[in-house]
Amino acid sequence: MRRGPGDNHDDQVLRKDTMIRLPSFLHGGTSSLVSTLTTIATFPIYKTVFRQQLHSTVVSQAIGQLRKEGFLKLYRGVVPPLLMRTLNGALIFGIHDTFLHCLSSFTNPCSVTPLSVLPAVAGLGTGVVEALVFTPFERVQNVLQNGGNDRSLPTLKSVLARLGAERLGMGYYRAFIPILARNTLGSCIYFGLKDPFSAALREKGLPPMASSFLSGMVISSMVINLPLYPLSVLVVNMQAEVAGEAAGVRGSWKALWEGRLKRSVPLLYRGGSLVILRGCISWGITTAIYDQLQRRSAH
Repeated sequence: MRRGPGDNHDDQVLRKDTMIRLPSFLHGGTSSLVSTLTTIATFPIYKTVFRQQLHSTVVSQAIGQLRKEGFLKLYRGVVPPLLMRTLNGALIFGIHDTFLHCLSSFTNPCSVTPLSVLPAVAGLGTGVVEALVFTPFERVQNVLQNGGNDRSLPTLKSVLARLGAERLGMGYYRAFIPILARNTLGSCIYFGLKDPFSAALREKGLPPMASSFLSGMVISSMVINLPLYPLSVLVVNMQAEVAGEAAGVRGSWKALWEGRLKRSVPLLYRGGSLVILRGCISWGITTAIYDQLQRRSAH
């Protein structure tokens, strides 16, 4: 079949349309790379929260554990979150923008599905991909941060070898179901509310950069982290150990809730205030930088 003179133009538009999602990967990776500085700065806070989640201790006791282990072990386990932060930003923003573009292309303008809900729907798919890719990172990180593993698994290489010897459900993908639930819900909420909340703040007179920062800060810390915090506590307690036959999700939650937490909601939320602080810093910065890069590339 002969091609008309307009076909070359159509091909160029198509190629441009399929490539247009790549800047989102780049901008997401750049924003997260910058925020890795906050990851390094706030890692002691994160590790304190981890000990609270694992042992149900108060802040002073968790800090006492870290001081006893010494400064050299304070940053044990920092490599996985550093890799996760950079890769996570590139993946979630790039994948979300790609999913959103596909959904917008296939959505009929006369459809009963409002276009305003598409970012949240794309966020669900993004959360699935995020869980598949980053559960192994989180597993390694939690094993390294558990002081009880220091002697048997002293190095990152030893942890990788031990987890690699286990079947996936017990090794790298331990606690995949609660991570999947947490990430899909979190991504759905974040992408569904981020832009409307930022737009509302700009209407109040805030500069774009400030509105993006506040949007990421409030949504990630207050709207996502607090309601989903119990899932994070469950994940930590399921992933921190490597010895013995571990229980499933239901058994692990029952043992945690009735055993260590003694059916106490305040004990469950120990460390929650520090999670808010960490989320405010990291996701506020990430959101502000990403939105600024997207605005510049649009002009």
